[in-house]
Amino acid sequence: MGGVFGGKNNVLNCAAWKKIFSKLNSSQIQNAESKLNEAGFKFFRLAPITGAMENIGWHDEESFYAPFIKSCANAKIGLSIGDGIPDQKLISGINAVRALAPQKAAVFFKPYPQQKLFERIEWATDVAEFFGIDIDAYNIVTMRGKANLEKKSAAQLQELRQAAKIPFVVKGIFTKEDLRLVEELRPDIALVSNHGGRVETEIGSTAEFLQNNFAFLKKHCGQVWVDGGIRTKQDAIAAAALGAEEILLGRPLISAFCKGGEQSVKNFCDSLL
Repeated sequence: MGGVFGGKNNVLNCAAWKKIFSKLNSSQIQNAESKLNEAGFKFFRLAPITGAMENIGWHDEESFYAPFIKSCANAKIGLSIGDGIPDQKLISGINAVRALAPQKAAVFFKPYPQQKLFERIEWATDVAEFFGIDIDAYNIVTMRGKANLEKKSAAQLQELRQAAKIPFVVKGIFTKEDLRLVEELRPDIALVSNHGGRVETEIGSTAEFLQNNFAFLKKHCGQVWVDGGIRTKQDAIAAAALGAEEILLGRPLISAFCKGGEQSVKNFCDSLL
């Protein structure tokens, strides 16, 4: 679960929230805390996690997702699932959420060719509260070649949005080109992300990108979400102060689960409020 540029963007993601928090005044902190308290655990969502075997060292996909996703659900935060190759990665996530019915999840797909994505939308319709496309996955070179990923245009994303028929998320907003895509598409949700520092596009942090571009994004979408490097309540306050309406968490939830199972996941989530 490292990253390009020697893991630099992952380090920058974590450091930037602390830097931003240190510059907030008491009024900004108070307002952000009020926002957090009002939203509660709805402000937090599990990031789409796949590759339990390759990225986490688990012995198989299915036995990881079911208890992990259940642990996050029991911690009262929102859920997400992702996909990958082989299809079992997506199917394992769908099955894990289906077992928690009527709870649903944000379902994120890699930017496969359109027909494959239409099929995946059908697979996950009963468990999805949001559908999204991980546009930043295209910029992970090894993944792009292995999975035959495409760089999506606004027109292609609009086709998928119409097929989804529920709120649509564009995940991976991190460049000026991505901003233009949001401006043209006007998605329901724009998710600022650099895939945990793993995309080979630009050096920088999601916190600073959100800080510099929140006003523009909010003008052209319904909500703005963010992920990357959020580890503490202070980080969450900084994200809320910058305008984020949800934050997604990946590595810290995985680490908590691997260390102590469901109780550790709950303890970590409790520490954010």
